[in-house]
Amino acid sequence: MPQHSPAPLAWFRTAWGLPDLAGKGRFVTANLIDSLGNGLVTAFTVVFFVRTTSLSLVAVGAALTAGQLLVLPLPLLVGRLLDTYGPRIVVAAGNWISVAGFIGFLFSHTAWQIVLWQFVVQLGSTAFWMGSSPLTVQVARGAERARWFGFVRALRNVGVGFGGAASAVALSIGTVAGLRAVMVINVVTFAVAGWLVVTLRDTDPSEAAGAGPAAPERAAPELAAVETTGQREGGYRTVLKDSRYLRLIATNISFVFSSTVITVLLAVYAADNLDVGSWIVGVLVLLNTAMVALLQTLASRWIETRRSAMVLVLALLFNAAAFVVFGTLLVLPGWAVIAGLLIAMVLYTVAEILSSPPTSELSVVMAPEHLRGRYLGVYQLSWSLASAVAPALLTALLQGGAVLPWVFLTAISMLAVPLVLGLDRKPATMSEGAPAADVTPGL
Repeated sequence: MPQHSPAPLAWFRTAWGLPDLAGKGRFVTANLIDSLGNGLVTAFTVVFFVRTTSLSLVAVGAALTAGQLLVLPLPLLVGRLLDTYGPRIVVAAGNWISVAGFIGFLFSHTAWQIVLWQFVVQLGSTAFWMGSSPLTVQVARGAERARWFGFVRALRNVGVGFGGAASAVALSIGTVAGLRAVMVINVVTFAVAGWLVVTLRDTDPSEAAGAGPAAPERAAPELAAVETTGQREGGYRTVLKDSRYLRLIATNISFVFSSTVITVLLAVYAADNLDVGSWIVGVLVLLNTAMVALLQTLASRWIETRRSAMVLVLALLFNAAAFVVFGTLLVLPGWAVIAGLLIAMVLYTVAEILSSPPTSELSVVMAPEHLRGRYLGVYQLSWSLASAVAPALLTALLQGGAVLPWVFLTAISMLAVPLVLGLDRKPATMSEGAPAADVTPGL
């Protein structure tokens, strides 16, 4: 009997570390649409309000910041909704809430209106991001979770890049009508994405951990600190008593600070302290985007056969190495600075590629299923707070000395290494049910 080689499509999927996409078209399309929309909004919201209202640039920026700050405590509420309604409903609702906010943007003319509708948009975004990881786990149904997280990450990166490019084209046209048209397109696309998510099938959480081929041991469902076979009471106090999950949150805060390097530090550091042309920043951002888009799924194929904790240790060490290189550029001769920036960005991007799938996955599978929303509420709150603090802290350090932010980022990366060791192992003292001391009804 002649042996048949695998179908070209199956070979391509395996070679590039892609998950099995059969029957998942709605989920994939919804993520791509949402990423394109986020790319459009992120790139042009400030300009949209400067061009469509009589407000100054400072007033628009302050209003947008105020709207975003008002959302900071709401992950805790969204967490309760996740536990009640599940991620599919919460993600779809998040998209539709954002639709309401974008419609409000079209009719905003004063600062308080911008604050209000920015609050609505950010609430929708918070609901989407909090529900996205558990929904991915449900779609994966126990198999290829690392590949799914890597694929979604790459998909979003490509979507945001194309969305940003489309937004740049709209901005180059420069007319108010063109800007409003982009916002209307966003309204339509987010509405469609919500419909695609709410009509998903086969996302029953009872199937997420058991159906399909067994997931690798490193990401086994028994990582959860509280199993669903025991008592099901609990609340936010249970989360705050879970020291293992708090270690994951502390580690993630380190990654959040690291993630702000491109948006907060890179341009001003290169221009004011390294005396290189501003063109290099664009090259570095393009390098980062291209590496994530091209290598994330390949990395996920490698990650799925390794323990999550070891992958996170590698990511932290790559981050630390990148920040050491960034800092030492201050003492290098001019001809070596460009090469050093490229090396640092490669190291930084490798850390980003390695850290994304395991942190997203562990944030879900380490949480007991019946309290998963509350766990993710605390996780998202820590992310939001760190994102809000990072720009002020890092710029203040840069003002105090060009090397200080790199010393700080190196230090928190190295300090996080011992925190992740053993996170992906079931504690020896853990029983099938929740320890009595950790079960607190109410919150």
